[in-house]
Order: sequence, then C-alpha cells, then structure tokens
Amino acid sequence: MVRIVIDSYAWIELFKGSINGNKIKELLENADVLYTPNTVLAEIARKYIREGAVEKTVNTRLEQIGANSNIVNLDSKLAHESAKCYLELAENARTTKLSTPSLFDAIVLATAHTLNAKVLSGDQHFKSLPETVWI
Repeated sequence: MVRIVIDSYAWIELFKGSINGNKIKELLENADVLYTPNTVLAEIARKYIREGAVEKTVNTRLEQIGANSNIVNLDSKLAHESAKCYLELAENARTTKLSTPSLFDAIVLATAHTLNAKVLSGDQHFKSLPETVWI
C-alpha cells in the first residue's frame, strides 16, 4: 500500500500547475492513501496571505486539501516523534550546510514515520532522507 504525506511544497506546486505540480498530480493519483499534517494548512494559508491572496482563494485551497487528503492532527505521540525528527533534520542540515529546518518540517517527517508513509516534497531538508519521494 502506497501512503504519502504531502508537504507544503508539494501542495503549492500542485496548485500552481507547474511541471513539478504535474509530476505530483501523477504520484498522488497512484497513491493508496494521502495525508496532510494540519500544520501544512497553516503554512499554506500563511504563504497565500503573505502574497496578498484574497480570503476566498485561501479558504478554497485549504478546503481542497481537506477534500483530497486525510488531515492529521498533532497529538502527544506525533509531538514526541516530531521532536526526535527535528533533531534528525537539524543534524542533517548542519552536515549538508542547509539552513535550519522548521518545526513544521519535523512534523511532516514525524507524520510519515508514525503512518509508515513516504514524504512527497521538493524541500531540500528532505532530499537525502529514505522516506522522501523527491520532486
């Protein structure tokens, strides 16, 4: 069974309809189960609002995510796994000379760990991880 956790990068590229967005669409169509951490909703809303999108567009995008994937809420088990994943991502970032990852990135990775899923992303913080389906 193919389980995919979709990060902010993947959703945004999908909504843009970019070349990577078309690749993402194909991967999502072939997956059995799709998950989106609820924190990804906040990241996407922040991005669109920061860029001046109208409220209706923001709400429509968030509704589309909810209609097309299972929203995963942060609970104590996921929070604990997120803390461990943050340390893993931070160490990886130091050794590969990347910027410090966000806690949101750690939540995405932790979601994949707890659900035995892959992370669909083009974010450099995920590139070298075995859990990643790289775009």
